[in-house]
Amino acid sequence: MYKVIYNHKPIYLTTQIQEFSDNTPFLFIKYTTAEKILGALKSKKTKALYLYHPKPKKLQKHFLKHFPEVVAAGGLVEHKNGKLLFIYRNDKWDLPKGRVEGKETIPVAAIREVEEETGVADLILQKPLMETFHLFRRNGKYKLKRTHWYQMTTTYNGLLAPQVEEGIKRAVWVPKDEVSRLLENAYANIALIFEEALA
Repeated sequence: MYKVIYNHKPIYLTTQIQEFSDNTPFLFIKYTTAEKILGALKSKKTKALYLYHPKPKKLQKHFLKHFPEVVAAGGLVEHKNGKLLFIYRNDKWDLPKGRVEGKETIPVAAIREVEEETGVADLILQKPLMETFHLFRRNGKYKLKRTHWYQMTTTYNGLLAPQVEEGIKRAVWVPKDEVSRLLENAYANIALIFEEALA
């Protein structure tokens, strides 16, 4: 079972029958539609949603038929002084990330996107972190964004330059003791990344 986020609500893709209620609907993915899935998620009653198929490959196949996948990459960047790099976009605190382009490798895309969105340089990949999944809307269609995250470090002391054309209003270094406050106004997947990285 893995988790996809939509509007701060988790969608659990599962091959096991789960207990469900009005707050956590259970749908057999073979017999549902993208519209029904989104309708359930948009209900104020819904806290989470289960999508079920007994076979993992068919579960994934049906989900990707409803929500085509876009592959992205990004980074959790720590400065040599211990501060962490955040961006502010769409009225939320976030980490820099973006779509993998063409034949680009995922690690190369992660570094490029962090550089483009924040202006930071001298990035060093330390290790891969988790993958996160969320639904987003583009050109009137909903898609699944699968983001590969990497832990990175830098000694860069220059000015940060938020990528305004991507809707980024700020790029800032944040002391670790202030991160929990920012996560109160961040996407659910960002909190998951910090849970893994700081564990």
